[in-house]
Amino acid sequence: MSKDNLLVSLENAGIYKSPKWLIRGVSLEVKSRQIVTLIGPNGSGKTTTAKMVLNILEPDEGSLKRYTNKIAYVPQKINIDWTMPLRVVDFMRLTNNLSNNEIIESLNQTGVEKLFKEQIHGLSGGEFQRVLLARAIAKKPELLVLDEPVQGVDFNGEIDLYNIIKNISANLNCGILLVSHDLHFVMSATDHVVCLNGHICCSGKPSSVIKDKAYIELFGEHRSKTLTYYQHEHDHIHDSDGSISS
Repeated sequence: MSKDNLLVSLENAGIYKSPKWLIRGVSLEVKSRQIVTLIGPNGSGKTTTAKMVLNILEPDEGSLKRYTNKIAYVPQKINIDWTMPLRVVDFMRLTNNLSNNEIIESLNQTGVEKLFKEQIHGLSGGEFQRVLLARAIAKKPELLVLDEPVQGVDFNGEIDLYNIIKNISANLNCGILLVSHDLHFVMSATDHVVCLNGHICCSGKPSSVIKDKAYIELFGEHRSKTLTYYQHEHDHIHDSDGSISS
């Protein structure tokens, strides 16, 4: 890793799928212990940009530089046969050779260690997202890429997942590239925001991005005025089912 803890960088990168550019002119960096969030409407190039960072897609112009191979990815969608009997512990081992201690440790970091022997098909949306996150961090990646990690999660679960993501970055000393459709509560967790709409519309600290003209044009003035910088300090913890524990 470089001296400034740089994990990955894109420089003026773009993907062309005839007859148009899906995304173009993207430059960004992710460093260790930093959370960078890609926001934008559907079709704005967020997932395409994430796939360039992962080297799943090779840029048609510009360049990608990666300074680590310890990368984990939680995609937006994962195909599972929900009728197949599959415990959480077995799901965690599908593509990784993990010990029970490694599995329990990672489940504990996302607050779902009690689900160790539960069936995947019986989990709630929030519980499943936490298991997916635990599976991704089990091998302690240096770079974690998360594509819409709070989909299917209720209000309290969304807040808690972003707090968990923030803690993962600090505890594992890893950088995180987070894909989201808008800022919302992610603002409290992220360090740097890149707003996309086929190109970079604006970027910077969350509190400055929501005031940017390009952001307001993209999401609306009402959204900008009502969206405040969320810095909620919990004096309690939500369990994976949404209940409160002391």
